[in-house]
Order: sequence, then C-alpha cells, then structure tokens
Amino acid sequence: MARWLPRSTDLTRFCQKLSRVKTLEDDMMETSFNRCLSTIDLTLLGIGGMVGSGLYVLTGTVAKEMAGPAVIISFIIAGFASLLAALCYAEFGARVPKTGSAYMFTYVSMGEIWAFLIGWNVLLEYMIGGAAVARAWSGYLDSIFNHKIKNFTETHVGTWHVPFLAHYPDFLAAAILLIATTFISFGAKVSSWLNHVFSAISMGVILFILIMGFILAQPKNWSAQEGGFAPYGLSGIMAGTATCFYAFVGFDVIAASSEEARNPQTAVPRAIAFSLGLATGAYIVVSVVLTLMVPWHTLDPDSALADAFYRRGYAWAGFLVAAGSICAMNTVLLSNLFSLPRIVYAMAEDGLFFRVFSRVHPRTQVPVVGIVVFGLLMALLALVFDLEALVQFLSIGTLLAYTFVAASIIVLRFQQQKGHVPAPAAAGRPSPEPHEGPSTGELKEYESFSDKLQLVDRDKSKEHREPGQLKATFEPYLEFLSDFYPGEVVTVAVVTLMVSAICLCSVLVFGSTHLHLPTWSYSLLLVLFSLGFLLSLLLIWAHEQQHGTQTFQIPLVPLSPALSILLNIYLMLKLSYMTWLRFAIWLLLGLLVYFGYGIWHSKENLREPREQRLSARYVVFPSGSLEERVQPVQPSAQPARLPDTATATADGKR
Repeated sequence: MARWLPRSTDLTRFCQKLSRVKTLEDDMMETSFNRCLSTIDLTLLGIGGMVGSGLYVLTGTVAKEMAGPAVIISFIIAGFASLLAALCYAEFGARVPKTGSAYMFTYVSMGEIWAFLIGWNVLLEYMIGGAAVARAWSGYLDSIFNHKIKNFTETHVGTWHVPFLAHYPDFLAAAILLIATTFISFGAKVSSWLNHVFSAISMGVILFILIMGFILAQPKNWSAQEGGFAPYGLSGIMAGTATCFYAFVGFDVIAASSEEARNPQTAVPRAIAFSLGLATGAYIVVSVVLTLMVPWHTLDPDSALADAFYRRGYAWAGFLVAAGSICAMNTVLLSNLFSLPRIVYAMAEDGLFFRVFSRVHPRTQVPVVGIVVFGLLMALLALVFDLEALVQFLSIGTLLAYTFVAASIIVLRFQQQKGHVPAPAAAGRPSPEPHEGPSTGELKEYESFSDKLQLVDRDKSKEHREPGQLKATFEPYLEFLSDFYPGEVVTVAVVTLMVSAICLCSVLVFGSTHLHLPTWSYSLLLVLFSLGFLLSLLLIWAHEQQHGTQTFQIPLVPLSPALSILLNIYLMLKLSYMTWLRFAIWLLLGLLVYFGYGIWHSKENLREPREQRLSARYVVFPSGSLEERVQPVQPSAQPARLPDTATATADGKR
C-alpha cells in the first residue's frame, strides 16, 4: 500500500512547481511590441474603460433605487475604494512594465498556479464584459429607432426559448464587435487614435450635459419635500457604493498596456491617477446635475439623462445624450478588445497557455491571433447567449484580481530586489580591513544551515537591514523571528491576514442572516478575527521594506493594500451563491487546462535543472553578512574542485 503513496520529495517538488515565480529579464524595456503610447494615450484608454454606459445608466439606477441624491457620496466612497486598488496596479505597472496586468503581477510575486487562475478569470471577465457592452450598445441604438431592429429580427429570423440563450440573435452586437476587432488588429496606434476620437465626442457630450444641467438645476429637488438628500439613509449609501464600485473597473487596461508605453515608469502611475480622478469627477458632477434637474424618485433607470432632458422640454438633447452614450460604449469595447489579447499573449509567452497566441505580427506588432480568435468568441457570446445571468462574473473576477494584486504588493515590497547579493569587499575572497587582525578578517564557512544560524553574528542592530528582515527596534521583543529567511515571515503573515479577512467578512455578511448567530458570539467572532487581521498587519509592518526605488510606490504599505484586500473580499461575499457556483465550475475548467498543458510547457519548468546532486556552501564574511551558493556535484572519481575560500561542503538533493 505504501508504495502507491507519493514520496515526500515528489510532493515537495510538485508544490515547488505550483509556487514558482516568474523570472524577469534584466532589461524589462525590451519587447516585441511597439512602445508608442504616451501618458495621454494611456489616460484616455483608462477613461474609456471607466466612463462607459455606466455614466448614462448607472447614475440614474443608483439614485432612484438605492441612495437618492446621496449617490454623490456613494461615488466618492467608491472612487476612494477604487483608488486603493488602482495604486497597487500603478506600482506594479511601473516596476514590471510588461503586458499581462494582474496575471503578470501575481506571477512575479505569489506563484504560478495563482497567476494562471487570475489570468484564466480575467479572460472570462473581458469576454463577458465586451459581449455585454455590445449588447447594451445594440439595445441603446435600437431604442432610438423604436425597436425596429429587434422587431425585424424576431419576425424574419425567429425567437429562441432555450435556457442560457438570448431571446433572439443580436446580429448588430456581433457586427460591432467584429468591426472593433478589425480596427484593433491594425496596431496599438490605430486603436489609440480611434479611442481618442470616441473619447473626445463622449467628453464633449458630458460637458454639454454639465452646462445645460446646471442651467436647468432646481435646488428644491434635494429638499425634504422630495424626500431629502439621503432618503435611504446610510445603508442606502453603502449599497449604492457597492454598485458604483464596479463603474471604475476599467483602469487595469493601463497596466495591461504598459509594455507598449514609451516611458512606463512614469506614464503608468500618472495615467492611472489622472484617469481615475477624471472618471470619479465625471460621475460625481453628472450625479449632481441629474438629481438637481428632476426629482430623484421620478428618474427612468434605463435612460435617466435622456429622459431628464425630455421632461424639461429639451427632447433634442436626448439625441446628443444617446450619441455620447454610444461613443462611451465604443471606448469600453475598444478597452476590452485591447486588453484581452495582451493578457492571453502574456500567458502564452510564459508557456501557461497555447503557444499560438504568443505570435506577434511583424508589421503591426500586436498579438493578431489572440485578437482575431477572442474577438470572434466575444462576437459569438453577444450573438446567441443570454448575458444577464453571466454579468456577475465581471464582479467576482475583477475583485479576485484586485485582491491578489494587493497581496502581491505586500509580498514584493518585503522581498530583496532582484540580483541583490551581500556585497563582499572584493570579488572572490573578501579582504580584511588594514586595522583588522587575521581573526576578524578570516572568512568562515560552515557545513549546514543550522551551523549558519548559530554562528552568524547576533549584533544585527548595527547592520544595514535588508527588505524582509525584522526591524532592529523589534528584535529584542521578537528575536525568534530573526532566524527566518528575509520575507518568509511576511509571506506567512499575508496568508494569515487574508484568512482573517475572509473570516471577518463572512461574519459581517452571513452572521446575522444566514448563520443566525446570537449577539455574544457574533461580537466575539468579530473581535477575534479583527485582532487576527490587525496582528498580521503589525507583524508585516515590523519588517523592513524596500525603499528608494526609482519607480512609483504606493504609500502606507502594508495598510493601503490590506484595506483593499478587506474591501474586495467583503464585496465578493456579497455576491449570490449562483455566481460562486458558476465561478467554481470555471475554476475547475481552468485547473484542467493548467495541469493538462500549462504546468508542463511553462518556461519556468524548462528553466528548472534536472534532478542532480548539489553542493551547498554557507559563507559568513567578516562584516557578518551571509552568502549561500549552490553548485552541482559532478560524478567524477576526482574530488570536486572548490573555490579557494571553500573549507567544507554539504551534499544533498534539491
């Protein structure tokens, strides 16, 4: 029976495969893409991804059904919450200017299996998002012509009454996706130019809405006679915040485009900050105008802005609003079709997805295979499928990506920078200082890791602390943590923090409703899990982090990413159980792809040396710094020659 069980070494090697991280190139600016996008190009891409149909539809829906005129506060809170996630993307986009967005950021810090699952979910998110926007685009245009397109299709093509399929095939939505796919395949510059045109029209319409709206504003619409400013109270404002949060999910297109930015170290953080600030401002000001033009309880949730102008006697303005809405939806379509093939390219380039998608067209310098294939899949989704039941996938995929990017920021910030080695006095054997005797200048080398732990100089408070090491201030109180490798304790603390956040949010969401916990146990669990979250946060903060990098860094680490993790998990648990069920099925399909293809074709798998005997040497230099070197042991009759500094070796197997 025992012979059928896997050996511990095999299990260890398997777990190492799952948790291996991506090896970045020395020159991260080198790319097969065309670095042609400026800060303005990236900013407009971000605005196009965020300011879509939500500006014309979401504002009215939240105002009437959730928050009233206090939708303004909902957008302010949602904008701040999105800022926490956006800053994490900004730091990664500047430090790792490679395409792939959340997938790439997770791969370089958390591990391969997590990166694949994030990328796998982002694929579905973009496909459903693009198809849903195309459907909304088609429906909005159809409503302008009194639903003649829909009636013609139902009369001459017919209707379907099949679960998961649409009531009728939407040829207009599929056509607009195919046209957009064609333009995207011409290259990043063409896509950017087209996005500029639609963004300019959309912003012109928004400016018209603001000017006309303030002229027609009536402050009495916020008065107590109409229900007041916050008719649904704080609970309504927070419910509106959860819905408004999804209006800002488009900024990740900037991070996905960082490999095509001319100067990503500065352009990506600036573009994310500018686009998020402008989008938040647009949502807030349009909400002010809308709720001042007409009473909030009379709004039409499906076309609030156009209906508001119509009721104030400016029916012609409704056509301008419709034109702006269609242009805004065009920018969202371009954003989805621009980002999706690049994430697929990143996964295929790393060997985790089928290699055919890593081909870049030599003239247009875009992943044309991925653009065409996924553009066709998106068009098929829009043509025949009922997307209303699948739209919540957008939420769970986005929130999961935000969560892992925030956790990756903490892990990466407390790791040593790439290529860092303890610096000896000279190459080879370190030279003693002139005033030092042979006892202090002598190089000491030990045979085992335990010897190293015992004999390294304990007076570390005088040394330069590396990222991931315990701060000198806390060493007298937490000395037992100083024996771990730099970053190990932080990684465990991040896992504990995420588990505590899941438990805390579960109690908040399900404690009084589904679990029916009594008050004392509800309060006790909240206190316990809150303490676990805070202690994990303090433990991370007690370690040194990277400072003085040349690129943008999110402030208040680890507090800012930890708050983002907490918020994202809370919003995920608010989703329906059917969404989680569909999400679990999609994850299982992704695991089949990964274990059937990705794990074997991964570039990191090809980089791993075959099983061989290794010689590990632990060297302590006079300064107290330590260096560990590993080299293969050649199967030769002659004893292996070691460097002059070597005095002992320890053989083992990797």
